[in-house]
Amino acid sequence: MPFLASGVFSLEFLIEYGLFLAKSVTILIAILVVIAVIVGTTQRHRESEAGHIEVRNLNESLEAITHNLKSIVQNVELRKKEAKDEKKKAKAKHKDLKKEVKEGHESRPRLFVLDFKGDVQASEVTGLREEITAILSIANEADEVLVRLESPGGVVHGYGLAASQLQRVRNKSIPLTVAVDKVAASGGYMMACIANKIIAAPFSLLGSIGVVAQIPNFHRLLQKNEIDVEVLTAGEYKRTLTLFGENTDKAREKFVSELEDVHKLFKEFVSTNRPVVNIEEVATGEAWFGIRALERDLVDELKTSDEYIIDQCADRDAFLVKYVLHKNKIDRLFDRVTKMFAPAAFQQMIPKEYIR
Repeated sequence: MPFLASGVFSLEFLIEYGLFLAKSVTILIAILVVIAVIVGTTQRHRESEAGHIEVRNLNESLEAITHNLKSIVQNVELRKKEAKDEKKKAKAKHKDLKKEVKEGHESRPRLFVLDFKGDVQASEVTGLREEITAILSIANEADEVLVRLESPGGVVHGYGLAASQLQRVRNKSIPLTVAVDKVAASGGYMMACIANKIIAAPFSLLGSIGVVAQIPNFHRLLQKNEIDVEVLTAGEYKRTLTLFGENTDKAREKFVSELEDVHKLFKEFVSTNRPVVNIEEVATGEAWFGIRALERDLVDELKTSDEYIIDQCADRDAFLVKYVLHKNKIDRLFDRVTKMFAPAAFQQMIPKEYIR
């Protein structure tokens, strides 16, 4: 009996110690995360967000995939024959390269591929700016730029700047194609309509040529609790609708008139860049799937970006261009800590029967 009591005591002690240790580790990790975020934010303000351009040859990537698959599924004799043909092609290509160097020009035009995944703030415009600057330093009118665009839209000034970056390509008379595999709505479509050609997957979502704004108002809640909020302005329309003050009909009318003006600018922008579009029909704020968007001239062709790139690789040298930001030491440390502890912490949240 004493042995049993001792065993229970030991077990309870171990459980309590384990819980204490888990809490201590959790608190320590939380403190480290907070410190890392604070120091990282401070460091980012001090250091410039410099990065570098990475380039990947898509022709070589496609050839590698094809070669690996053929090595598995094709019979030996056919592989040998194709290997000989590939050697002949490689020799011919080498001669062409020598000729290019001698004559000082490119024999094959190039396709530069960019990715833009937009958030509400269009924050990827920083990388887009650098990528386009790099491309324009070497591209000519025989080349082409393909932007794989994915965005549900966001703030007007952010997407206006992103569209202006794409306009730089058009200003240099370099063909610009935008591919929409998933969604290009609102500000996303503002960017897309800059292109010479828009291609879209059949069930991608495009359009939403409209403007929306919503603002919560806590005035009645504050009034109920006898809390006053004073909003002081200089200028009749310095502030229209507010979060905490009492909103007036005059302020609402002004706010709506501003939205309508932005919508008018948006419609004019789309009409200028895609004159084939019946703007009054499509500028209702609605979005359409690719098939329906083609019927309304919002896109030029139904095709995925993958299909387009593979087709272009037959006649062009295709390159994926990406701007990568450098991470400071604090950010790298934070990433390591996250990778070390996040999976374990996540597994603790899942019942054992769901873990395989």
